[in-house]
Amino acid sequence: MPTQINQIESDGRVYYRVEGDMYLEDANLLEKLVREAHSAGESCVTIDLADLSFLDSESAAVLRLMESEGLVDIEGIEFFLQSAIDIAERAA
Repeated sequence: MPTQINQIESDGRVYYRVEGDMYLEDANLLEKLVREAHSAGESCVTIDLADLSFLDSESAAVLRLMESEGLVDIEGIEFFLQSAIDIAERAA
């Protein structure tokens, strides 16, 4: 499934809602968007992963770096993890 990144502004925050499969190219694009938002004066940026269906390890590293640098808050990861667990259980 192709990746969709939607920008939503609400309550003084910028949200990037990610849907589909995230590969390194997508994570690099998202990082560029986040850094541009910070350069434009946005200090509150959130990445919402609730609708993500796949995340490769390289993308996870990019997301983790942005979070550790204090650039973003990450939401919705628990929904992604639960759906991965559900898929694995059905396949077993």
